[in-house]
Amino acid sequence: MIRLDLNENPYSPPKEVIDEAKKGLSEVRRYCDPKYLEELRNLIEEYTKIPKDKIVVSPGSDIILREVIHEFSIDRKVIAVNPSFFPALECAKRHARKLVRFQLTPPEFRLNSEVLMQEIRDPSLIIIDNPNNPTGVEVLDRDLIIKILENTNSLLLVDEAYYEFSLKTSSGLINDFDNLAITRTLDKGFSLAGLRVGYLLAGEKFREGLSDFITFLPRPSVYAAITALKNRDYMRENVEKIIRERKRLMNELKELGIEAFPSSTNFILIRSDVVGLSGRLRSKGIAIKDLSREWIPGYYRISIGLPEENDLLLKSLKELLNKES
Repeated sequence: MIRLDLNENPYSPPKEVIDEAKKGLSEVRRYCDPKYLEELRNLIEEYTKIPKDKIVVSPGSDIILREVIHEFSIDRKVIAVNPSFFPALECAKRHARKLVRFQLTPPEFRLNSEVLMQEIRDPSLIIIDNPNNPTGVEVLDRDLIIKILENTNSLLLVDEAYYEFSLKTSSGLINDFDNLAITRTLDKGFSLAGLRVGYLLAGEKFREGLSDFITFLPRPSVYAAITALKNRDYMRENVEKIIRERKRLMNELKELGIEAFPSSTNFILIRSDVVGLSGRLRSKGIAIKDLSREWIPGYYRISIGLPEENDLLLKSLKELLNKES
């Protein structure tokens, strides 16, 4: 099965990273020495330019997001957009005063900033992925982020899982606004989805609320993350290859008459009237994400695969479209 449904990086990490993960596995009977977690934080500080005392490392960004919701959602609204894929939002239904989701509608997928600003007059925790998954668009610009943060009733968490692809970040505002936090992951750009390493860049309010959060990661994950962050040029080369392939796939899809939307990530959102598209592709050994259950029928998310995988996708789509005509 060609998996183009999970937004994974199709390229393996460098050999040095795999070797370090194996080394960690050989020592798996031992807890990870805190000195390695400290080295990991030092490297994240170097990478993000955020002081390490504002960095919280976690086994995947969803774990730290759950912790944020547990800590900060009581007596607050939790505000998010739809669609988005945050399993932790289920916690908000139990803990928050109210869960509000703003619909992103095609073709522009814009967030209604006026309605949002009205909604956050009450104490609110806003959780938004930027760029958004699955639309691939940036729903927050710097001006809107600042307007939100200037409202002292608001806490804003921006998920930047696709930062390595968009190169857009709000991290420069962390030192100016204590009510801002940013989550990131090594899953996407660094090819470490199977090891689950994420981190939070925390403004002071978030840092205080998470002061008792205990970071615990297994040795294979820590060793691999350290080495991956030391090999950022390798990561950038792979990201550039994915972006080039994304552009090629966009053009090819449009030539087939499939509506494909601009993306700042490692995936493309498409719209197709072909009935049962995802199931018919799966029967050909290709998995894409059908968004009809979570969002709108006829919309699909396609992760960027290896060139040969994308070629097989295009060939299969062409065959299906020929049968429809």
